[in-house]
Amino acid sequence: MKVWIKYLIGTLLGIAAAFILPRNIPAVDSAVATLSEIAIRFGRYALIPLLFFGTTMAMFNLRSKKHIMKTSMWTAGTILGSTLILLALGLISILIVSLPRIPISGEKPSEIPAIDIKQMVLSIFPFSGFDSLKDGIYLLPVFFLAAFVGGACASDTNDSKPVLSFIDSAMKVCQTMSTFFVEWLSVGMIAISCYWMLQIRLVFESETYYPIFFMLLSDFIIVAGIVYPLVLRLLCKDLRPYHVLYASIGPIISGFFTGDSNISLLTTFRHNKESLGIHDETNNFTLPLFSIFARGGTALVTSICFVTIFRSYTPLGFTFLDVCWIFGVAFITSFALGNFPVGGTFVSLTVICSMYGRGFESGYLLLRPAMPLLCSFSAAFDVLSAITGTYIVAVKTKKIDKIELKHYI
Repeated sequence: MKVWIKYLIGTLLGIAAAFILPRNIPAVDSAVATLSEIAIRFGRYALIPLLFFGTTMAMFNLRSKKHIMKTSMWTAGTILGSTLILLALGLISILIVSLPRIPISGEKPSEIPAIDIKQMVLSIFPFSGFDSLKDGIYLLPVFFLAAFVGGACASDTNDSKPVLSFIDSAMKVCQTMSTFFVEWLSVGMIAISCYWMLQIRLVFESETYYPIFFMLLSDFIIVAGIVYPLVLRLLCKDLRPYHVLYASIGPIISGFFTGDSNISLLTTFRHNKESLGIHDETNNFTLPLFSIFARGGTALVTSICFVTIFRSYTPLGFTFLDVCWIFGVAFITSFALGNFPVGGTFVSLTVICSMYGRGFESGYLLLRPAMPLLCSFSAAFDVLSAITGTYIVAVKTKKIDKIELKHYI
């Protein structure tokens, strides 16, 4: 059975369980939340070892073959391009379609999350390199350590042969181990989707957030069904662009219901390799960078949310300078969300509201009840961008093998 079918079955069972379980019983809610947390930890369990050993071998191979510059340039360009496309689509859609205003709440702001750039930079270089492997949330320190190790091995291949042999074997073991976790995460999706449904059930019942839900769903359909296939057709001369979307179904399901850009990485690594035929050196180098920096989906959702908040507070329209400001801040902020794999939309929205000022500092409170749903869409956009972007880089650097659709996992 295909992986995405297993994930879909698990998701449907979880949603059905959310309607069957008794409501407003703390013990039931706590049990479901605990099981969901266990499933998410299970999904992340093998990520750091695979990321470290895989990136190390990828950096060694790319540097040894002198492909590091070309791969890096295509990766950076694709990340920037995907972010620009998604953010522009989000702003255009919300400026063309005026959503109903959201009633102003009397809720008082509590502790506001913030983006600490200084701490993010310091985290990349902890006092000990081994500390980079301790944090399973912020992946950039692990990526940097692996890149340094792989680059050092490429500098002296003779002396590093024993180390490379060990790292290559460890990478293959981790890939085998990750296969186990990817398969059994489908069972965990029952608890994850059940908890997700319990969280947003009240959101759907209020009907206040229906318009923004349908706008995000429409934008996702446009991106997945039109924009990205067209990009693949133009850039990669791909006559079958929708096979990338097909390979993305499993990762999108896991990303959407967890709202976590990290947990879907294991699934994405496997689909990129076994379905799309992307070579390890590109898959293990480019995909982590997309997961860390390519948060165009988060920027899209954030821009739609901020415009909705603005229109809920005042009937005044936007000037061209306001639109440029929103675009610029959302664009820049999206690259600083690497240590927020979950809840990046909320963090980005609070930052934009605070920076805009003029009485909008607590505007994010209007959308806080719907934040699980908004973060789900952000993660779905970001996962689709990561797979599509990695595929583009692999095609442009000729690091891909053609695999028949019937053999996709």
